[in-house]
Amino acid sequence: MTAPRRLHLILHGKAAIREDVRAAIGALREQGHAVDVSVTFEAGDAARFTHQGMERVRAGETDVIVAAGGDGTLNEVVAAGLSTQEGGKEGATFALWPLGTANDFAQGLGLPAADLRAGLRLCAEGKVRTIDAGSVNGRYFINLASGGTATRITAETDPAAKRLLGGAAYLIAGVSRIGDLTLSHACFSSESFCWEGEFVAMAAGNGRQAGGGIVLCPHARIDDGELDLTIVPLPDADGIRNLVGGLLRDGRNHLPEFTETVRFRELLVESAAPLSVNLDGEPMSADRLEIKVHPGAVRFVTGDGPR
Repeated sequence: MTAPRRLHLILHGKAAIREDVRAAIGALREQGHAVDVSVTFEAGDAARFTHQGMERVRAGETDVIVAAGGDGTLNEVVAAGLSTQEGGKEGATFALWPLGTANDFAQGLGLPAADLRAGLRLCAEGKVRTIDAGSVNGRYFINLASGGTATRITAETDPAAKRLLGGAAYLIAGVSRIGDLTLSHACFSSESFCWEGEFVAMAAGNGRQAGGGIVLCPHARIDDGELDLTIVPLPDADGIRNLVGGLLRDGRNHLPEFTETVRFRELLVESAAPLSVNLDGEPMSADRLEIKVHPGAVRFVTGDGPR
């Protein structure tokens, strides 16, 4: 049997009032695991609690820092951890208790998002792996950085629809606004790849999916020392019809056949106008994006997913 772990749980404030969340925490404590809970209230809380958790790790008082929320909470927690430990290879072990709307990173890892008790128990008993992280201009991401029209649609998707429909809200919003596709123009260059042109979406993935299950980087792996780049150029009229048809037929797993894909370790994206990018759902904007992989940067508790 796995020895009891001591968890520092950084819990998103909206989830703290849920009875099923409290019950799952109580059940884990009854199994012998120590669970220390910090509840976020405002911006910056997750990072501050992560720093406190890392002090507890260094003092031998905590084994795992758990991000309890969605991909955004995970991003803030892991980014805060990486910013305060050299390379991330010595220090804290992280885990995710998926309580968000889309839970894209959790789905890719095979974490049980639907069963709250099983998801939290995995944080305490799952295997620890060393996984990669990515960064854009020095800002870390753990799952995926995306830009273009898809990024704007994700940011503008109605929060009420996300609460009601979950990840499907992103797909519905995207299909309903397919006629509003706008262009971004940029030059992408890496150690083995160069592409310049107009595009409607791009993604640099450590993980495979974003936006509620839309698989943008289908071959990405979290432990291969590389990131996967996907560029969706502006399609012609036939391409738009095929794109809409594919989304309606195959759902969120459809990528148009005219996409550009490549793997890289370092990528430079340059544009005459600032590009809006989401890092695990957290926005940023710049006309020059330096995207890098950080191999083996994070110790992470994972499930039995494909990666």
